[in-house]
Amino acid sequence: MYRSMLSLFFVSAMSVLMFCGVTAPALSGGPGPDDGYDIHVQAPHLMPDGSLGAPFHHYCKGISDQILQCLLFETIYPKAPLVAIEYFVAKDLARKLPLIQWHRFFHDRKVEIATGRVQVLDLPEDEAEAVAEAASKTDGVIYHLWQKGKEFPDGTVTFPQSLGHSLTNRISSCGAEGGSWRSPLNCDRGHESFLTLG
Repeated sequence: MYRSMLSLFFVSAMSVLMFCGVTAPALSGGPGPDDGYDIHVQAPHLMPDGSLGAPFHHYCKGISDQILQCLLFETIYPKAPLVAIEYFVAKDLARKLPLIQWHRFFHDRKVEIATGRVQVLDLPEDEAEAVAEAASKTDGVIYHLWQKGKEFPDGTVTFPQSLGHSLTNRISSCGAEGGSWRSPLNCDRGHESFLTLG
């Protein structure tokens, strides 16, 4: 009986400690994962049906030295619904994917920025240029969660692209810029094999 009581006490004590440890930052008012989304970028997307989407307001923050994550909204109103999430991933990391997977889901930020449709907002010009320069060294992937015209997010996830994304952009550089492709689909196979993938 003593061992049962001791075990029950130990489990109860551990539960309380775990609860306090997990919730302490939120209860104390300390920083949480929602802090720091202070890089504001505006850019349109090419939606999966071929239409032009928004432009979307991206509120971003770095979560490592290789990944920036963004919360996307159609407006800047305080009650604007979160419609998508986008990641900026260092090219050397993103380009470890097979080319066909990269092409379907990712886009080259340098190509997107070159379209002139990406705006870094709420920063002095020199800081905005530095953000754009850093972003040009990444590839992006968009997870669109709340589809246009839907009353609520219904579980449909689509993968829009940036304007300017095309298979020929990757063929022209064949991964020479910003990293190489680590997949069986590489420049050695020739342009014709790439064209059949798209």
